[in-house]
Amino acid sequence: MRDTEYTARLATLDDAPVIVDFNLAMARETESLELSPATLASGVGSLFDNPQFGFYVMAEARGAGGAFERAGSLLITYEWSDWRDGLFWWVQSVYVRAEHRRRGVYTVLYEFVKRLAAADPRVRGFRLYVERENAAAQKTYERLGMDASHYVMYEEII
Repeated sequence: MRDTEYTARLATLDDAPVIVDFNLAMARETESLELSPATLASGVGSLFDNPQFGFYVMAEARGAGGAFERAGSLLITYEWSDWRDGLFWWVQSVYVRAEHRRRGVYTVLYEFVKRLAAADPRVRGFRLYVERENAAAQKTYERLGMDASHYVMYEEII
């Protein structure tokens, strides 16, 4: 792992099975939740079929020998802001394989997203939600320039 280089790219439909696996693992790790693989596969595939809803970004780890593996991913979805006449990009479904954690993978993913946003004049900012207890993730987000919002999130699942 010492000689590992991380890069990010837009995910493709070929990445869908890995994204499904990442999301299954994330749900288990963060919420002790077993998601339906079929439903998740359909949901991931639907995003690729409907790019107006968002996109995935994939991080790859390349070793000294040139071999690579998918190390992590995240999802960007869009929120229209009438107040700012533009889009907020929501960072969601962040997952990094355990063996690649604390090695800058999320930083590579987020910096890639920021470069994409800088090229899109409609983007006004980024938002994400994080579990209150996940102090490590909160520190990472703050280190990369994000601030805790004054909003509290509510939801109703239907």
